[in-house]
Amino acid sequence: MIARIREQFPILHQEINGHPLVYLDNAATSQKPQVVIDAVKRYYEWENSNVHRGVHTLGSRATDAYEGAREKVARFINAESSEQIIFTRGTTTALNLVASSYARSVCGPGDEIVLTEMEHHSNLIPWQQVAIATGATLKYIPLQPDGTIRVEDVEALVTDRTKLVAIAYVSNVMGVIHPVKQIAEIAHRHGAVIVVDGAQSTPHMKVDVQDIGCDFYALSGHKMCAPTGIGALYGKKALLEAMEPIEFGGEMINDVGLYESTWKELPWKFEGGTPIIAGAVGLGAAIDFLQEIGMDAIEQHEEKLAAYAMNRLSELEGVTIYGPRERKVGIVTFNLGDIHPHDVATVLDAQGIAIRAGHHCCQPLMRWLKVSSTARASFYLYNTEEDVDRLVSALIQTKEYFGDAT
Repeated sequence: MIARIREQFPILHQEINGHPLVYLDNAATSQKPQVVIDAVKRYYEWENSNVHRGVHTLGSRATDAYEGAREKVARFINAESSEQIIFTRGTTTALNLVASSYARSVCGPGDEIVLTEMEHHSNLIPWQQVAIATGATLKYIPLQPDGTIRVEDVEALVTDRTKLVAIAYVSNVMGVIHPVKQIAEIAHRHGAVIVVDGAQSTPHMKVDVQDIGCDFYALSGHKMCAPTGIGALYGKKALLEAMEPIEFGGEMINDVGLYESTWKELPWKFEGGTPIIAGAVGLGAAIDFLQEIGMDAIEQHEEKLAAYAMNRLSELEGVTIYGPRERKVGIVTFNLGDIHPHDVATVLDAQGIAIRAGHHCCQPLMRWLKVSSTARASFYLYNTEEDVDRLVSALIQTKEYFGDAT
């Protein structure tokens, strides 16, 4: 089955520096299957037009494709209605929308925003800015030695002063899957809302926003086989209806006068200007592709591959692996002795292997780990055990190249 899946990704069938490509940087962005590439190409060739405006045939086709993609996103994460799906440029834009439109209007001096130290900068800096602007206080759920969090610590930290809990469903460094459903229950008992960063969860596991009970959920298309520059925000309808748009202009208005204007209904009041139409079409095609394979099958494949990778890497002397060994997606973050991760990544690239090296947009977490940076191998539905074996073999050669550094 994996061989058939790999055949559908043109970029994988090439050599890098004289070696067959092994792509292990999926947490940064995934590769695109031919059906997604074709869907975007077909849109530009046959349907290209602005949406919601023209009454001509191309305008109708484009609008149907765009709104059809919204319906697919809603079904994919089990939203109650497509009205609750706001198209954005990605997770970062979605989280900033919640921070700017919702959080700044409800937070004040003495109120609390609860986070973890392992959040991606996109789910940290917006809340820092809210705290600076409103006088709210940031509080951090303590991390356990393996990078997990305990529900009892959340219970102890969230209070009646808490207005918002913001947490990644899955850590982009540790691969940890957080108990977001239980955290949502705790937040709601105290009258707070929960914002879930779904950038690393949506591509790899079945997501049900109604079951989680989250108030907001943000996702990026480019990490789940869709084009870059497209994502979505899910929000509970009452919250979205009460929020004000933060971008103003064409498309999001109902009536415009000389001195005041009124907004369209959901979801369009948050989508000012010409939207990312081709990106939405590509996202819809990516969802079709993933659902045909099955999210349960994708999750099981990655879980086995991550376990295999951790076992193989553990065999190497001098390797430090960060994060838990269980309840995680296909992300393995490590360091190889005293060799700088950038040097590790450079040597691997010379052998056609693409990994990520750096702080992964998680500088507070790097400080908690007491390192400046790490190497990260992240897997997706098209990766194989052979890819892991190539990685391990290249790391052995890296150790030999740097000699005593390990």
